[in-house]
Amino acid sequence: MTDPVIRNLLDRVHRGDLPPAEAEVLLSERLRTLPFEDLGFARVDHHRSLRQGFPEVILGLGKTPAEIAGIAERIVTRGQSLLVTRAEPAAFEAVRAVTPAARYHEKARAITLQQNDIAAGTGVVLVAAAGTSDLPVAEEAAVTAEVMGNRVDRLYDVGVAGLHRLLREHSRLRLARVIVVVAGMEGALPSVVAGLVQVPVIAVPTSVG
Repeated sequence: MTDPVIRNLLDRVHRGDLPPAEAEVLLSERLRTLPFEDLGFARVDHHRSLRQGFPEVILGLGKTPAEIAGIAERIVTRGQSLLVTRAEPAAFEAVRAVTPAARYHEKARAITLQQNDIAAGTGVVLVAAAGTSDLPVAEEAAVTAEVMGNRVDRLYDVGVAGLHRLLREHSRLRLARVIVVVAGMEGALPSVVAGLVQVPVIAVPTSVG
């Protein structure tokens, strides 16, 4: 994955919309702040998407709303998609003040803004949750997969205490390319799901129960 701003500069020069001398100045300014930008309280890794296919994710825990908004603004300004996890409503209000297009996912406690730098995934990611108390973690996984360019299917409240609820959805399990299983209590659901499918199953334990 290339840097979207640099790619745009090269496209404009190729089309003749931007003189090479002007592009050189803009490119020099762009490269000066790469691979990271020091904000004083944080060093924003702008090369993360080049190395791993997705920009740096902001973990909201331990950061003030102003700090989250400051990092988010720099990520979005560079044409990259935004994902903030474990974010409270106050953090979203601060982010929205500088990035009005950002969305808040209340159940997932996530802030997102999907831009054009993310390639579409292949197949469906199915997120399964044992009980409704596991939904905050399940929704965080689902929203994360979506903003990273994947199609997501949600299968909730299918814990092993009522196994018939899961077995009834066997066809949806079989259609998934990968399955994320979120479960608290004894965490039996991931093992049951893994015994029903031939695709990777990612077990996510929660502290519920």
